[in-house]
Amino acid sequence: MRLRNIKGAQNIISASEYLVLKPMDYRGKMRELFGNDNDIEIEIGMGKGDFLINKAIKNPHKNFIGIEKYASVLVKVVKKLSDIKLNNLKIMNFDANMIDQIFDKEVTKVYLNFSDPWPKKKHANRRLTSPIFLSKYTEIFKKDCIIEMKTDNQNLFSYSLVTLSQNGYIFSKVKLDLYANLDDENIATEYERKFNSLGLPIYQLLAIHKFDKKK
Repeated sequence: MRLRNIKGAQNIISASEYLVLKPMDYRGKMRELFGNDNDIEIEIGMGKGDFLINKAIKNPHKNFIGIEKYASVLVKVVKKLSDIKLNNLKIMNFDANMIDQIFDKEVTKVYLNFSDPWPKKKHANRRLTSPIFLSKYTEIFKKDCIIEMKTDNQNLFSYSLVTLSQNGYIFSKVKLDLYANLDDENIATEYERKFNSLGLPIYQLLAIHKFDKKK
C-alpha cells in the first residue's frame, strides 16, 4: 500500500506535546519523560494510534511510547490526541533499526501489531522478529524480554515462531485465530478491525525470554 505524503507533516507532529523531539537524548532516562518509574511499554509501528491510545487510557499506571518511522502517519495520531490529555503516552518518529540507540534497559514490553511482513526472502532481516532485531531488543529491555505480536500474515507469524524459539523465547500464548477465543482485555488495531470484518484470521503470540541481567 502506497503511503500518502502529507505536506508539512514534520511541522504538524513537532507541534504536538506528545512528540519527543530528540528521543536519543533520553536514552537510559526515559522515566524523565513521564516523571515516574512506572513500567514502559512500546509499540513499534504504531500506525494511526488507536491501539496505544486505548492502552494508555485503560492503564494509567503504565507508561507507553509509540514509535513510527513516517511523519505522515503520525499526523493522524496527533490529530486524535489533540483533544485528549494523557500523561502516560509519548510518541517518537524514528526508524526501528535505531531502537537500541534510543532505549537502554528500560522497556518492559514490546508490541508488534501488523508489522510489515517483508515477504521477499532477501528482505527477511527487515522483519521485526528477525534475529537482527531480536538481538537489538535484548539491549532495550529492563529485565525479561516480553514481545506481544498480532498479524494477519501467516508466513510472518510462522517465521516469528521459529526465530523467537531459536533465540530463547518461550511462548505463553499462541493463537491461530484470535477472534475464535477473544480475550476480554484485547484492544483492536485499525487493521485488526478491518481484517476481522472480512472474516480473515488474526494470529497472536506472547513470547518471553528470561534474562539474568547484571549491571
